[in-house]
Amino acid sequence: MKTIIFDVDDTLYDQLSPFKQAIATHLDGFIAEEDILPLYLSSRKYSDEVFEKHMSGEITALDLQIYRIMNACADFQIPLTKEDAISFQQTYYNKQQEIQLFPEVEELFHFLYEKKFQLAILTNGEDAHQARKIKQLQLEKWIPTQHIFVSGAIGYSKPDPRVFQHIEDRLAISKEETIYIGDSYENDIVGAKQVGWKAIWFNHRQREIEGKTVDADYTIHKASDLLSIFI
Repeated sequence: MKTIIFDVDDTLYDQLSPFKQAIATHLDGFIAEEDILPLYLSSRKYSDEVFEKHMSGEITALDLQIYRIMNACADFQIPLTKEDAISFQQTYYNKQQEIQLFPEVEELFHFLYEKKFQLAILTNGEDAHQARKIKQLQLEKWIPTQHIFVSGAIGYSKPDPRVFQHIEDRLAISKEETIYIGDSYENDIVGAKQVGWKAIWFNHRQREIEGKTVDADYTIHKASDLLSIFI
């Protein structure tokens, strides 16, 4: 592949880690260890439910954040007030300032950069919020600023085909030689495949999808599997 484009959240780093730290601070004793991952996945589901409302300005970022954790906690019969949800989000946000690349992803970036692959980022979210993560992960060591695309700055979000076409309009790419890597089946795999790109589904959360409409070109379950594809 000549062009490799990456998602950010829970693809380049472990998004569960700051979530766990917020759980330990605010919900210790309310949830069993084995339920933390299901709670996290539930919160992501609720986040996706209202993401477009946030991007259109119907609700604020804080509204989205409160909605996702309060509804996820309700699924697990965990009592959580609005004030508790705000405190949880603040801790979660603070811990996101400490995120680090998966070691295997960092190794992959070094390899691809040295081999002169065209690298890019496509991530959903607010421009400023995602920019902080991109800076913390030091992605500009390998990826030029003009190759970093955030849905909040574009005006469309994955899986809308227009966000993928936006990249095609700005980078010299061939669909057949472009591959997208992400953890979300709906946003990343469906989104990329519908515009003719290849796609790698980084399904390290072991999500099960009913009624699949497309298949990823590769499905992997751990970061080290990425190395075996490219190196």
